[in-house]
Amino acid sequence: MPMIRLYDTQSHAKRDFHPVEEGKIRMYVCGPTVYNYIHIGNARTFISFDVIRRYLMWRGFDVTFVQNVTDVDDKIIKKANEEGRSAAEVAAEYTEAFIADMHAAGVLDPDIRPRATEEIDAMIDLVGRLVDAGHAYEVEGDVYFGVRSFPAYGALSNRNVDDLEGGHRELRADGQGLEGRKRDELDFAVWKAAKPGEPSWDSPWGKGRPGWHIECSAMSRMYLGLPLDIHGGGSDLVFPHHENEIAQSEAAYGETFCNYWMHGGMLQINQEKMSKSLGNFLLLRDVLKTTDARVLRMLMLQTHYRSPLDFNDERLDEAASSLERVENFIDRMDWLVKHPVEGEGIGTQAFSVPLQALREGFVAAMDDDFNTAGALGALFSCINDVNAALGTASLGRGDIEAASDARDAVVELFGVFGIDVPGRATDAQDAYPAEVVALAREIASFEGDDAQAAVEALLETRAQARASKMWAVADAVRDGMGALGFVIEDTPQGAKVTYEGNR
Repeated sequence: MPMIRLYDTQSHAKRDFHPVEEGKIRMYVCGPTVYNYIHIGNARTFISFDVIRRYLMWRGFDVTFVQNVTDVDDKIIKKANEEGRSAAEVAAEYTEAFIADMHAAGVLDPDIRPRATEEIDAMIDLVGRLVDAGHAYEVEGDVYFGVRSFPAYGALSNRNVDDLEGGHRELRADGQGLEGRKRDELDFAVWKAAKPGEPSWDSPWGKGRPGWHIECSAMSRMYLGLPLDIHGGGSDLVFPHHENEIAQSEAAYGETFCNYWMHGGMLQINQEKMSKSLGNFLLLRDVLKTTDARVLRMLMLQTHYRSPLDFNDERLDEAASSLERVENFIDRMDWLVKHPVEGEGIGTQAFSVPLQALREGFVAAMDDDFNTAGALGALFSCINDVNAALGTASLGRGDIEAASDARDAVVELFGVFGIDVPGRATDAQDAYPAEVVALAREIASFEGDDAQAAVEALLETRAQARASKMWAVADAVRDGMGALGFVIEDTPQGAKVTYEGNR
């Protein structure tokens, strides 16, 4: 297999991927702060890294995937106060909702899902190390990290510390209203003194709670060790969150925090930034009420994970059409394999050549910084080539293995994307209407109760009627099945039926 290359945010370039331990990958992706349902932009990040993880596993790596839940935070406390509940109740509700939404979107569970409130001891230990090393200082129960004590600060986001002076609000938010207590306005809180009514824990600096940035530093090291192979998240986390993680971790432990930093691009709605004020703020769970999760994933994978993605109804329709093309292909291949002709067929090269091009193209695209758009292109090229080669040709018995290999490869590689494509016929058979059994009893003297067997009996009756020129019987089968949502297509290999009643 060729070398995987990925874009590393810190070096601002694509790099050959070499994990710390051969064959194993330690991967951390920042999870949600659980104060509300996740929106479609959050979902893009989680789906992107789900696909990256799946591909690395498919490539044979033993991947340990950790994703945290931030269940103590200013936003959670604010939500709890507004609703007259405890912060723990708010966090528990939206943690459960997040997990359900991820399952609905086809995202795999992480191997480890640490919750911040369960790892406070590790955070206190990390803060203590920073204080002891002179990188952090305490002011009346608050503990701040001294940004200028870490010379490499700004390397990830390509920012100069001196250029950050002058009231950068994103850095000052942790100590809002307390700037005069800090030695430098750039310093950020790693431990916050307790306020009345807020959750708090005992610490060497008095009762308090961890700062947001310290949580991921502590939990990633606890479960993966240092250095991490891959740390991921949305591009909005590069600064200050991930910049602060690096500073804290490397200042405390004196070793590299992470070897490869990966960040996903932002999502827009109809080429506008998603925001509540614009009325285009979409929750994932609301989108999935009307959109197949596979269609949503297809749409997102059509754009490289680092590029901005425009989300709109037109693109959803295009993604749905793409998924239908794949299902139709699988449906066609399944039917052809079950109905080969005697004698010579189209020939195995009609399948083996596109299959080889598919596997080579898919791996080449994904190895190049997980280019899902290119990999989808390889998949659809294979489908198009096989369909073109088949035309109206028949499949011989000697072609079955090669045809099945091509069909299975398409299913397998869409599975790497978390998209299950069993084909329309497979899906439809589970939903055949009960009325088809009654129709078969009436026209085909059918005596069973199985809908699939009833369809086969009707097709056999129609074939015999056509052969005997009993056109009234043949038409009765066609019209009766048509009224129930079945479409019959006559081919050189016999009648092919498709059920579209549930579409």
